[in-house]
Amino acid sequence: MPILYFLIAFGSTTVGALTGMGGGVIIKPVCDIIGPYDAQTIGVLACVTVFFMALVSLAKQMRQKTNFSAAISVPLSTGAVFGGAGGQRALERIAAGLPGSHVTVTQNIVLALLIAVVFWYMLYKDKLPTLHLQGALAAALSGVLLGFFSSFLGIGGGPINVALLIFLFSFHIKTATVCSILTILFSQISKIATIMLDGGFIRYDLSMLPLMIAGAVLGGFLGAKLNKQLAEKTVERAFGAVQLLVLALCIINVFRNL
Repeated sequence: MPILYFLIAFGSTTVGALTGMGGGVIIKPVCDIIGPYDAQTIGVLACVTVFFMALVSLAKQMRQKTNFSAAISVPLSTGAVFGGAGGQRALERIAAGLPGSHVTVTQNIVLALLIAVVFWYMLYKDKLPTLHLQGALAAALSGVLLGFFSSFLGIGGGPINVALLIFLFSFHIKTATVCSILTILFSQISKIATIMLDGGFIRYDLSMLPLMIAGAVLGGFLGAKLNKQLAEKTVERAFGAVQLLVLALCIINVFRNL
């Protein structure tokens, strides 16, 4: 069982760093399926794992001198800090009032709907207009929204991040990937800080976390390297394939917990 969690973290974060998805979008539904953790514990496992992936991936991207828009990324990340804290508090309030299985169903339904919308958008994005937004306010408000969903769903926010960044700011997918990872890093920092202020990590079973962190470090490094080497079209195809996988996992989780 322990090696399984390492492999889940490694595979998820490799794909997450490659596509900008972060990895939590895979970790969350897979852990829902294999158990035995509740939705909040899985959210914490995914959060810390994705945090280390983002840290390693961004360090690798910076060493590779990958281009990204600082004018958008800085306010976007700042907004994600506030959104991440709000998403964690919303999750805790819902979890306090509902059975664990109901929380899992709610998270997976919301995630499945978001994935379906993002998949449709990415499929037809070349035929759809983008908004070409500019300025710190638009970026900060986008960061709040992305950070909220990242923490509430326990997914790192990646699929939503990439599509929204392309739509709002007309980024190419590789630029959107780096900005997405940066936003994910700050939203996870916010979530970790919120957890620590609300009683710390002692209430969660984190026995598998060291192995997942090890997988995330390796996955973040490999994914960032692949993102630099592969063509944009290949990255887009990987992004679409992972979306379909996650959509299938969400549907399975909904029916298993009804």
